[in-house]
Amino acid sequence: MFRLSSIAPLLALATLCRAVVGPGKVTGNTAVHDPSMCKSASGEYFVFSTGVGIEIRTSPDRTAWTFQGLVWPNGASWTDQYTKTSNGALWAPDCTVVGNTFYLYYAASTFGSQNSAIFFAKSTTGLPGSWTNEGLVTSTVTGNTYNAIDPNLLIDGSNWYLSLGSFWTGIKLETLSSSSGKPASSAVTSLATRTANNGAIEASVIYKSGSFYYLFSSWDNCCEGTSSTYNIRVGRSTSPTGGFVDAAGVSLLSGGGTLVLGTHDSIVGPGGQDIMTDTDGPILVYHYYTSAGSFLGINRLDFSSGWPVVA
Repeated sequence: MFRLSSIAPLLALATLCRAVVGPGKVTGNTAVHDPSMCKSASGEYFVFSTGVGIEIRTSPDRTAWTFQGLVWPNGASWTDQYTKTSNGALWAPDCTVVGNTFYLYYAASTFGSQNSAIFFAKSTTGLPGSWTNEGLVTSTVTGNTYNAIDPNLLIDGSNWYLSLGSFWTGIKLETLSSSSGKPASSAVTSLATRTANNGAIEASVIYKSGSFYYLFSSWDNCCEGTSSTYNIRVGRSTSPTGGFVDAAGVSLLSGGGTLVLGTHDSIVGPGGQDIMTDTDGPILVYHYYTSAGSFLGINRLDFSSGWPVVA
């Protein structure tokens, strides 16, 4: 006879296996990759995404999107040693609005390289031409056990954390100074790792809901069009600095990760995700592929079961 404590994980898994909901309606310029969404103090939505100069799109209603231009329209020479280009081809920006200030963390690297770095910038409007370069946050070189890409900022009360990383030994965490936006120490904490598929895990996001911190990541292969196998996974912990397990109780440091969203219907390889809190609750932002390219996906997330379900 099962005890209630034994049934609970099964009920959580059953909830997560409900029919998959497609992306919510978006219109306008939505061809993005690795999107991050934030909201200005005046209520305007911004999406920043991977691209030459980092692309900026805005929306008054989270539905209709307009391309506004680039964070770095004249390139980002301070990143050239990592991108091996002179045009500012930058990855996976992460935006957060603190008061009236936009914070934007972003990565500079090339595919398969650990010669990588994370930088950040500030703006009071979020628009092209308004950004100031705040410099290097953290970096890695060939031979390090992790890779300094795919930054995500978590502000938890007075504590600031930056999750980052991919492949090698997986997802890491650094503590930041809230005054400088840069590391408060040299300590690097491991949060999640895989051995399957050459350790394919990246694009971490830590999101707090209720008493839990949820660590989202993208697994498997990105950036191969409709051959992409990207999918979004999650684990949770009572601390942002470790102890994450999936719905079956498997540690994320041992390859655990509960599926949140994978390929379904005509939606291929969803991933590169971000999560923000809006007036109607938590919002999942991601890219997915069709035969026409990579596009913006937006869905609400329901945490009522204790685990995030796409709504």
